[in-house]
Amino acid sequence: MSSDLAGKLRSGTQQAHTAAENVAFMKCFLKGVVDRNCFAKFLGNLYYIYSELEAAIVSHQKHPAIGAIYFPELNRQAFLEKDMLFYYGNEWKGQIIPSKAAQTYIARIQELSANEPVLLIGHTYTRYMGDLSGGQMLQKVAQSALKLSGYEGTSFYNFEQIPDKKAFKEKYRQALNALPIDDVMVEQIVAEANNAFQFNMQMAQELEGNLIKAFGQVLFNSLTRSHNPGSTEVPTAN
Repeated sequence: MSSDLAGKLRSGTQQAHTAAENVAFMKCFLKGVVDRNCFAKFLGNLYYIYSELEAAIVSHQKHPAIGAIYFPELNRQAFLEKDMLFYYGNEWKGQIIPSKAAQTYIARIQELSANEPVLLIGHTYTRYMGDLSGGQMLQKVAQSALKLSGYEGTSFYNFEQIPDKKAFKEKYRQALNALPIDDVMVEQIVAEANNAFQFNMQMAQELEGNLIKAFGQVLFNSLTRSHNPGSTEVPTAN
């Protein structure tokens, strides 16, 4: 059966995707204004999110739907550990804690894992497809802004086991479309993908105070005043 889940996920999250790109943290990031401490906090939250999400996926990999979209080469936890080591040193585990928004996000993953694991697909899609797409640009921005060499401090974005990202994304979309799910479940997964965007936005919004402290209110305002059209929006014909 083919559900066109991939297409419905893309079209059904466009508005949320645009909103996420217009969060102040992301606006500053996309303009090359990156604070090292703020970026480290951002990655620290992601360490907790991916640790929870990937543990949940592994625990349900025998589920017919989850098993079909389980690709270990996507896993980010080990790479985020490298980044934590880079930014915080050997004792990094004692120096980071998940933010309030990250804790809410983690609780949602735990809730789904316990009660409706197939909805975790909405989170894996949002996270991993974003990492393989826009995340590659964010890595280059961070490397340039923070004067990082190689993958130091940006290992999170390094998918060394996926040399052809375009081909892999197509394989992932095909796997999504082949899942044994009905239309009702498709809509629920799309709704959960939108929830994932909201959780990500909330984590980014928590960092606004750090950005203002690092760059000052005036620069912060100038960087975040305009509205970005969004990278996933379909351009309208003239």
